[in-house]
Amino acid sequence: MGLHISSQVSIPENEIELSAIRAQGAGGQNVNKVSSAIHLRFDINASSLPQFYRQRLLALSDQRISKDGVIIIKAQQYRTQEKNRDEALHRLAELIRRAVVIKKKRRPTRPTKSSQQKRMDSKTKRGRTKGLRRKVGYEE
Repeated sequence: MGLHISSQVSIPENEIELSAIRAQGAGGQNVNKVSSAIHLRFDINASSLPQFYRQRLLALSDQRISKDGVIIIKAQQYRTQEKNRDEALHRLAELIRRAVVIKKKRRPTRPTKSSQQKRMDSKTKRGRTKGLRRKVGYEE
């Protein structure tokens, strides 16, 4: 079946390495005996992802991507292994989806004449208001 990324792209399950590990943090005695956290490893270079996807992922400056091009995700939010597994796969899919989105380049615009005029009018009005707060007959 695999992990569904988009309508054309999906990752086969054999390319994603999942292993159960013991979770860190609070949990009482349970945390010492149950391996409920999931450690996900995904090798970008050895994957069947399209070239464009791989280039975009490798160009990311994300701490979850190692220098060798391996995505490492640790999911330990939930108490059950199944929920943590689903969470890890969801985070991997989101990371890949976010990497391929091309952001629109921002074109700097100039403020309009009316916005500049409004700004100057509000400054003048504010100055008058503050001027009325001065003591009567006060000169600098």
